Amino acid sequence: MAGAVRIERLVTSGTFSLDGGTWDVDNNVWIVGDDDEALVVDAAHDADAIVRALGDRRLSAIVCTHAHDDHVNAAPELADATGAHVLLHPDDQVLWDLAHPDRRPDGTLADGDELKVAGIGLRVLHTPGHAPGAVSLYAPDLGALFSGDTLFAGGPGATGRSYSDFGVIITSIRDRLLALPAETVVHTGHGETTTIGAEAPHLAEWVARGW
Repeated sequence: MAGAVRIERLVTSGTFSLDGGTWDVDNNVWIVGDDDEALVVDAAHDADAIVRALGDRRLSAIVCTHAHDDHVNAAPELADATGAHVLLHPDDQVLWDLAHPDRRPDGTLADGDELKVAGIGLRVLHTPGHAPGAVSLYAPDLGALFSGDTLFAGGPGATGRSYSDFGVIITSIRDRLLALPAETVVHTGHGETTTIGAEAPHLAEWVARGW
């Protein structure tokens, strides 16, 4: 028996660089699967640590919620170690090229795609704003959303840097994410989890603040 499908979090540390600045960051790497097969959401900083966390499971895909370097810097090395394909929305190619100018992703993500792992589906939702090709992954069978840096506990992702847009991220959250069931658990790119129900009441406040 392969065991129940589960969600595991691995926290890795490194830096994020864009627009001439560099910041220390801790990233959530999400592993979704069972005892035999897994999918990785955001291969950040430390491919060796991700390989150790996977153990002897087959890695079906490396999914990038967006291409800021702290979310993709370990993706090529993890792909080389496991044979898994790196998947990215093409609107984030410009950011990917900043991190990996000599290597392209192996495949593309599109709104409405369904990725399969261990018998469950993860639906791709294009949720631009933090980055033009940002996506979230909704797994209805798990009651889970992997939001990357689009939605956090307490507010939307940052939009003060190149290729980001506050109005667009608010539209993405309002129309795509807050439409999900309130009990959906939101697994974020950094920090702690939240739920759709916990974040929905704050939409007007975020707009007023102009985050």
